[in-house]
Amino acid sequence: MLAKRIIPCLDVKEGRVVKGVEFVNLRDAGDPVELAYAYDVQEADELVFLDITASHEKRDIILEVASRTAEKVFIPYTVGGGIRGIDDMRSLLESGADKISINTAAVKNPDIITEGAERFGSQCIVVAIDAKRKEESGKRKEERGNKDMKSKDSFPLSDSRFPSYKWEIYLNGGRTPTGIDAVEWAKKVEALGAGEILLTSMDRDGTQDGYDIPLTKAITGAVNIPVIASGGAGKLEHFLEVIVEADADAVLAASLFHYGDLTVRQVKEYLKENGIEVRL
Repeated sequence: MLAKRIIPCLDVKEGRVVKGVEFVNLRDAGDPVELAYAYDVQEADELVFLDITASHEKRDIILEVASRTAEKVFIPYTVGGGIRGIDDMRSLLESGADKISINTAAVKNPDIITEGAERFGSQCIVVAIDAKRKEESGKRKEERGNKDMKSKDSFPLSDSRFPSYKWEIYLNGGRTPTGIDAVEWAKKVEALGAGEILLTSMDRDGTQDGYDIPLTKAITGAVNIPVIASGGAGKLEHFLEVIVEADADAVLAASLFHYGDLTVRQVKEYLKENGIEVRL
């Protein structure tokens, strides 16, 4: 069995790491390079930087972050956000990034996945999928009953009674719905040459209520490339759950690590104690 990876995620806005809940209400979490160094010391397997500003005038900031990180950090790291073409990929790789994460650009021009894989290798191309569960039809809601509809927690995403969920992918930091089915898109990006999928549940992002097990399981069951589960980590058991129940190849977390609730080392030791292969 390949070792499962623990990956802190650093959302960067105007040169600072920020974190919110369900993609909104952002708050400052520190300097990206200093945090990256701390995670290197904690023996994180990889890092992910996402430029959530993703506008042209901020591009120099994320390039600077990539370059400064390369000087202090010796674990692999992925950079994404606002990438529009091969030149952006090349610039980030030359600045020190090991992988490139693309989302909006891949949906608007799927050929960029193939072109990037051919130029730099599939191992460099990570397609980020931000997915949100679609609303059920009125009939389905009626079948479920009014009692279950009173709160989000009364019908958890991991409930197996209604496994046939559908998820829609969103672009531009979770602001733009596409109408594209997440599972079908995952299959397509694999066929186009993506080497990995970074899967974020918008329903669970920042909530610390646990990873979206049905979503993650649907994607891992549809593709043969590694899937990084993201969105919802709140305690040690959540990391184990998404690996065992949904076959995630790696687990990503942000606020849980940034604010000191858990360390990467604690997560790894817990997983090892529960029979999961990790790098220690």
